[in-house]
Amino acid sequence: MSAYGPETTTDEVLEGVDLTGRRVLITGAATGLGRETTRALAAHGAAVTVLARSAERAAEGVDAVAATVPGASLDTGVVDLGDLSSIRAFADGWLADHDAFDVLINNAGVMACPLGRTADGFETQFGTNHLGHFLLTALLAPALLRGDAPRVVTLSSAGHSRSDVDLDDPNYERSEYGEWEAYGRSKTANALFARELARRGGPQGLLSFSVHPGAIVTDLGRHLTEDLMNEMASFAAERSAQMEADGGEGGGLVWKSVEAGAATQTWAATAPELADHNGAYLADCGLGVLGANPGANGFMPWLLDDDTAAALWDLSEDLVGTEFRF
Repeated sequence: MSAYGPETTTDEVLEGVDLTGRRVLITGAATGLGRETTRALAAHGAAVTVLARSAERAAEGVDAVAATVPGASLDTGVVDLGDLSSIRAFADGWLADHDAFDVLINNAGVMACPLGRTADGFETQFGTNHLGHFLLTALLAPALLRGDAPRVVTLSSAGHSRSDVDLDDPNYERSEYGEWEAYGRSKTANALFARELARRGGPQGLLSFSVHPGAIVTDLGRHLTEDLMNEMASFAAERSAQMEADGGEGGGLVWKSVEAGAATQTWAATAPELADHNGAYLADCGLGVLGANPGANGFMPWLLDDDTAAALWDLSEDLVGTEFRF
């Protein structure tokens, strides 16, 4: 599909692209991949709303981007994805002042954190990574659908390979909690949400993709202990050995710079060639490959389970108390 690969950067995927007139909202845009995506899109003319957990963090993100992109069109919003009331407050305020926008990038997330609960009682990783973004997208959908060639990009991860979703006990009320399993469930949920959103929103002209950015050193890893790092490395090694034993290609995680890590979501938000691949899982600035190494550009078969995707959608509507309308 493209000549891009794991080392491709944001500037490379946007070379020659003019985004003037495009308005983009990005969660978790104060630091890391979100900030780099903001910088790249703004440098090519897009107007970007930097969303973060606090006004201070959002302002810091804007200042950092403005320092490198003079004249960038930037504004801010406060969204705590672990608090449904915060999401509703942002959406109400933003929609009061804006009729339409073009791209939503669901970039924020937490990873491998201790067992905890969001403000609404959801397990922290499922509640923040999936349910928070599900509600935000639902509330903003009417304005998004009034945008020009609207897109939603939702970050998944190679971590989805740790576990499918558990629709019977999504919040670990009965199951024994595992940090990586819970992360895997939430990242699978992100990919299934993107796929179901494409199915439901596609007839209205909406494109939706999920993205594995690669392994990057950012604030996302703030909860990682030595034990958790060792567990991740052991799992990746065992998976690689099994793939090689089955005649496939093994390999561990692909470590990237921030500029390369943000490239796939930037490409997903802008590339015209993706129009024929609505709902796809993307990695290394290309289409994901079923059965290949998830640490690179592969994905597990449960990301293609449309029945589970539809059931997750219904469950998510029930949990957040909002019906997703197109």
